[in-house]
Amino acid sequence: MTDRAPTARTPAVEAAVEGELRLLDPEVRASPELLGALLHPEFTEFGASGTRWDRASIVEVLTADPAPGSRPTTTSGMRGVQLADDLVHLTFDTDDNGRRAHRSSLWRRTEDGWLLWFHQGTLFREG
Repeated sequence: MTDRAPTARTPAVEAAVEGELRLLDPEVRASPELLGALLHPEFTEFGASGTRWDRASIVEVLTADPAPGSRPTTTSGMRGVQLADDLVHLTFDTDDNGRRAHRSSLWRRTEDGWLLWFHQGTLFREG
């Protein structure tokens, strides 16, 4: 077996990672305009809660009651793969005040830039 050197992140993967991190920013999550600007019109999410969300419903729920003073969500293990010129797949883990989830996101390049097209979260526990 040969060790492979880590692949350099493409500009597309960097743009998707930047967008993903912006989505976790409490200021962005509190603003329907800022949040909506990062979501594709056809956005779908299968949430860690088991709920299926579309663009309008996720914007409504995330911006309805921002949790002031809560610890920011942390990420780890962020990895990205450019699947096509206009498609990036990200995987990572989050910890939101002890609620841990594996995450998977598909970002699509549009005329408006890179937008989140699909997201799924799955809760997990260590061990």
